[in-house]
Amino acid sequence: MATTNPIKRIVKLARTAGVLRPRDLASEGIARQYLRVAADKGLIIRSARGLYTAADAPVTEFHSLAQVAKKVPNGVICLLSALSYHGIGTQNPYQVWLAIGAKDRRPAGTNPQLRIARFSKRALEFGQEIHDIEGVSVRVFSIAKTVADCFKFRNKIGLDVALEALRASLGSKEATPSQIWEAAMVCRVANVIRPYMEALV
Repeated sequence: MATTNPIKRIVKLARTAGVLRPRDLASEGIARQYLRVAADKGLIIRSARGLYTAADAPVTEFHSLAQVAKKVPNGVICLLSALSYHGIGTQNPYQVWLAIGAKDRRPAGTNPQLRIARFSKRALEFGQEIHDIEGVSVRVFSIAKTVADCFKFRNKIGLDVALEALRASLGSKEATPSQIWEAAMVCRVANVIRPYMEALV
């Protein structure tokens, strides 16, 4: 028999969803005020404004990526945050780098801190992967797409970071030259990346 206790249902929902939002309660017919009750009892934790996790849920080093994915479902983890997630290079950003559409509304809130990068429709759709982080489906650009993006946004992150990403991804064979070249064509940085590719391949 399904439990009718709203507090228990909230905890179960938090465990299932990974990261719970107040709006997630509406479809379950649970009043939002029970979130505060559950938090006061220590059964769930308010990890950021409007975001809750079960108190006993495992928290990984990529918890902030799961939080962002809940807040901005159509956003894609990119650039330094994508490099960190894939274990490429030495980047460990304190902000979450998030790709959104050229005309999308900038996400509100400051927790987790975001660095927004705007992409064309084609560049935003290309190279997306879905990864499960703490039970949350998170969109992350592939390694090859991320390398190309680093060259595209080299004025923001530095050419040295882009070169490190290129060397590391090719050296570890996590991305092939053809995959990186295809991504570079989509990102319109083929001419920029060509001499570095020719030197390394």
